[in-house]
Amino acid sequence: MSSEMILSIADQSVMAVLMIGGPLLIISLVVGLIVSIFQAATQIQEQTLAFIPKIVAVLFGLILFGPWMLSKMLSFTQNIFANLPNFIR
Repeated sequence: MSSEMILSIADQSVMAVLMIGGPLLIISLVVGLIVSIFQAATQIQEQTLAFIPKIVAVLFGLILFGPWMLSKMLSFTQNIFANLPNFIR
């Protein structure tokens, strides 16, 4: 296995992780920002107030983006397994 092949696998892995985790992280970031602005405006400094909306938003994000995320994971895994004989040489 050449170093170019290893770097290619690492690059594909990083891109897959970013594409799969990105939507949920962005949803969590946006909801956290909205809750923080709400807390600053109302001066409610309850620590648990930030967690419940994020959890609910990420759950809805999983429902919405789940099939797409699963298809990305399956295609990446199938690509790795299909090219496995080339990696062993």
